[in-house]
Amino acid sequence: MKKLRRYITIGILFVIIMGSFAHFLYDLSGNNYIVGLFVPVNESIWEHMKLLFFPMLIYSDFMIFILKKEYPCITSALLFGILTGTMLIPISFYIYTFIIGKDVFILDICIFVLSSIIAFWLSYKLTQSCKLECYTTLLRILVCILFICFMLFTYYPPGLALFQDPATIFQEN
Repeated sequence: MKKLRRYITIGILFVIIMGSFAHFLYDLSGNNYIVGLFVPVNESIWEHMKLLFFPMLIYSDFMIFILKKEYPCITSALLFGILTGTMLIPISFYIYTFIIGKDVFILDICIFVLSSIIAFWLSYKLTQSCKLECYTTLLRILVCILFICFMLFTYYPPGLALFQDPATIFQEN
């Protein structure tokens, strides 16, 4: 388990660093259309979910390739971690903004970091227990659906609050 803990710790750092870098990558790329599919193109909560989803997806593929033989339940655990961590971002954001009535930048950063830690912590625990192994196909499908939604909704977002800049939402209230 020491080896798994080391990869999990590196994964947390990888996601936090790459997610932080990804926040600025669209502008740095000159608003490249393809880059925008994988990194935030605006300040909406939806786009900020990419900060965890894509780096964790990449690192999870690496972990599965390296550790699958030693930890046969790692795939389902990491898929669940990706979904949970990604969903924690909007859930946490809407809970705290409902309570305090405004968006606070430092809390947004804390949500991203905490969501990354929770996603990998759950992955670690579930890799050991194998409780989700029978759901691997379902989890894979859900991750694929979320991936497709990121591709579609980046440039063609629905008219929901999740897809709008929170600054504009709080200005309307």
